[in-house]
Amino acid sequence: MLIFAVIITSLVGCVMEIPDDNESKFVRPGVKIDLPEIIKKGKITILAENSSTTYFYYKGKEMGFEYELLKIFADEIGVELEVKVVKNLDSLISMLNRGDGDLIACNYTITRERSKDINFSKSFIQTPQVLIQRKPEGWRDMKESEWKTQLINNPSELARKHIQVWKNSSYYQRLSHLQEEIGDTIFIDGVDGKIGGEELIEMVSEGLIDYTITERNVAKVNQQFFDNLYTEVEMSVKQKMAFGIRKSSPLLKLRLDQWLEKFKSKSTFKYISKKYFNMKHVRKDNGTNYAFLNKNSISKFDAFFKSAGEYSGWDWRLIAAVSYQESHFNPNALSFGGAYGMMQFMPSTGPTYGVFPDSPPEIQILGGSKKLMADEKYWMKVPNELQRKKFALASYNAGRGHILDAQRLAEKHGLNPLIWDDNVEKMLLNLAKKEYYQDDVVRHGMMKTKITYNYVNEVMERYFQWVTIYN
Repeated sequence: MLIFAVIITSLVGCVMEIPDDNESKFVRPGVKIDLPEIIKKGKITILAENSSTTYFYYKGKEMGFEYELLKIFADEIGVELEVKVVKNLDSLISMLNRGDGDLIACNYTITRERSKDINFSKSFIQTPQVLIQRKPEGWRDMKESEWKTQLINNPSELARKHIQVWKNSSYYQRLSHLQEEIGDTIFIDGVDGKIGGEELIEMVSEGLIDYTITERNVAKVNQQFFDNLYTEVEMSVKQKMAFGIRKSSPLLKLRLDQWLEKFKSKSTFKYISKKYFNMKHVRKDNGTNYAFLNKNSISKFDAFFKSAGEYSGWDWRLIAAVSYQESHFNPNALSFGGAYGMMQFMPSTGPTYGVFPDSPPEIQILGGSKKLMADEKYWMKVPNELQRKKFALASYNAGRGHILDAQRLAEKHGLNPLIWDDNVEKMLLNLAKKEYYQDDVVRHGMMKTKITYNYVNEVMERYFQWVTIYN
């Protein structure tokens, strides 16, 4: 299973988190920081949301659709890219206008209200808003035509329903207009900017709230993590997404617009768009079965797994369980973020363990065992071997940074930071919530926590099954 989680050795950008800002209702005149000043100081600063489409960490790598676009733009104008993760999205415009950042990058919709205070770049995505709702209980045992009848299939059916959205968003404005269109009341529960849109999406999946709204591109990504969501009901016409710019930065706007106009026609832009919005973040079986899984063997690579086990000290069946989870033993697997091979190495990590995209299966497996061995060694302070293995598996899947964040949260909340089960794994699950991933002890931001949580449990469950079958 591949994730983002919730993704650098070649990057020069740095990350900062900044405190809450309560001045969002008062917008100061824009400071005079334009393109010449940005080039002179050698960096451009973006005010970003920590989300699966804008900016996040995946296996120690900075990623995000908007982040990648602006990293290329920064390289184009010869400056570094600095990211400031904003804790309260209600503060974005006031922070931009007082010079805390040079651009707003957070899946920002162009609206007339926002345009009174800031300018916008040329649009880089046009997408409609869609309703996020939960499929009914037992939907997997029903025909699609059956469970769809239990859902909202038209925006007018939201009359007398409660729906949670960010109050200072275009979603809130759209719902306000929809009330007038349908001639009935929608109970719009506006939340402040301290709660992320993706947190609301997960709350719908978990049954904590019934509905929220987001853009279709965001919905497509998140539906891969929460398969009990239905996101097909459109709530608006296509809306333009763009970067926010100070009105006092006309040269920056001109340069960015010129660059976007050319870059959008290039194959690189198409590839980046496909990577985030069309490639699978959660690995699905590609239809090719590389596993034997009979009474005599796990795969045709068993000899390589056994050899790697002897080298690393890891049970060969546990290494095999990792490979099955990562790629179903596919030596040619290629996935989100550029991870490749049976053991799904990132391009920046594979060479460290002697693994390249064209390496044969035995080298891929040996490299994977070396990485698992290194991850276990990193957690040697964990006294129990089984718990230590779980820390190593979580690190292999999500990167050590997120696991360290969960460990620090566990210690802060009175749990044992050296035990995975019911302790660190509990705090890992909380890293999808702003309340936790914006804690001062957290250094790597949000992640899609259930992916790694399930990854560890599924690998271990498969391993214990295989132990009883393949002695």
